[in-house]
Amino acid sequence: MKNAAETGIKRVLLSWSSGKDSAWTLYQLQQDSAVEVVGLLTTFNSQFNRSAIHGVRERLLRLQAEAADLPLIEIPLPWPCTNEQYEAIMGTALDDVRSQLQMDAVAFGDLFLEDIRSYREQQMAGTGLELIFPLWQIPTRKLAQQMIDGGLKATITCLDPRVVSDHLAGREFSNQLLGELPEAVDPCGENGEFHTFAWDGPMFMQPIPVVAGEVVNREGFVYADLLLKESP
Repeated sequence: MKNAAETGIKRVLLSWSSGKDSAWTLYQLQQDSAVEVVGLLTTFNSQFNRSAIHGVRERLLRLQAEAADLPLIEIPLPWPCTNEQYEAIMGTALDDVRSQLQMDAVAFGDLFLEDIRSYREQQMAGTGLELIFPLWQIPTRKLAQQMIDGGLKATITCLDPRVVSDHLAGREFSNQLLGELPEAVDPCGENGEFHTFAWDGPMFMQPIPVVAGEVVNREGFVYADLLLKESP
């Protein structure tokens, strides 16, 4: 398989959380004629078969990948998982994926947290892979509006009740939601205030119809269980 220097096309693996930032990052990459997204890399809690952090069912992430017409590379993580375990697992997984997909770069949907970006750069140092941050330092209120105006549809799956009211779990990411968020909460939830599942938008070929199910409190966070809406 030819590399970017030979083809002029950069093969990019996208770190995929299932949320709006990942989905919008995918959309930005899709607009770049010099980029080919070759897969979505995601991690799962192996005990509960749900995405790490966002708490979304594995099946829904697979449907996202189908809607994006991309392979989903699933990395199971133990629970609980230490940082050392995480780094070892991800290092091995990245080596395996690189041999399969022959990618040139890895993209992330990070917005402005310098410590997170520095950690990624540190962990990827020496791999020879370029790191891409398409949304980096776009003002988050502007970015949130771009997502909504651009047709992205997402639902809150997890929130921190210390800073966001628990009644917003299961709500759609929308202008109405932005108006209800406290002033101190980042409009994109970049400080961990809330996380989402993207179920429709220009990055997908078809929507993933979901409904909010049970809302539970777990380990200090509030989760809305998203379920696939069955056809009538």
